[in-house]
Amino acid sequence: MFPFHIWLPEAHVEAPTTGSVILAALLLKLGGYGFIRFLPLFPYAYSFYSPLVFSLGMVSILFASMSAIRQIDLKKIIAYSSIAHMNLSVIGVFSLTFQGIQGSLFLLLSHGLVSAGLFFLVGILYDRYYTKLLKYYGGLVIKMPLFSSIFFLFSIANLAFPGTSNFISELLVLVGITEKNISIMILSATGMLFSSIYSIWLFNRIIFSNPKLVDITKHEDITTREWLLLLPLGGLTILFGIAPDIILETTYFSIKNLITYC
Repeated sequence: MFPFHIWLPEAHVEAPTTGSVILAALLLKLGGYGFIRFLPLFPYAYSFYSPLVFSLGMVSILFASMSAIRQIDLKKIIAYSSIAHMNLSVIGVFSLTFQGIQGSLFLLLSHGLVSAGLFFLVGILYDRYYTKLLKYYGGLVIKMPLFSSIFFLFSIANLAFPGTSNFISELLVLVGITEKNISIMILSATGMLFSSIYSIWLFNRIIFSNPKLVDITKHEDITTREWLLLLPLGGLTILFGIAPDIILETTYFSIKNLITYC
């Protein structure tokens, strides 16, 4: 959260692909788990400090989303996107509503799938072209159509397109925040607008603009090993988007008991 967020983009840039995947898909979720885990122990503290958390969360969403738009490093774009999504999850937890907490928990799981897929895709590009700078890429659909299709799937999932898991989770968070304060919901929803901007813009510049790399035709599309890595992530992203009850029914009673206790 702002102003303690700046380490994350730098960590992603310096880390290898597997390090970025572990950091985004697993380690970032420990903070959300901690909030949910300690919620029954300090319900009055949660209520007292929720205005401060809402303020920092909204600032973080807006700041991270606008920062993602103007980045030139592929990993930094995804990293700032992760900051925005994680702050939306924190706001959902501090709403202290059933939909907000359930959506927050769902978003933690969904973001782990989508961000891991995006970092894997960036790693595939880096293994072939040895650069993460956006300005050197363009026209990859010519030589890498399968990569382009998978990248499109994770891009629309990142912007919470209906039919993907991010859509269900972010919608539940916004519904839960609406019960608390509709003004907070409107400001938080701007993050979804900005995510559409940087996700589609990133996809368009990499896949459909004019080819810029001299050796773009020297490398093959994604390999079988890479396909086996990405297939479960993409499949679960779609599965949880069209059948969210797999997760929602599993967490229903535990979250209901949590809200009742608090």
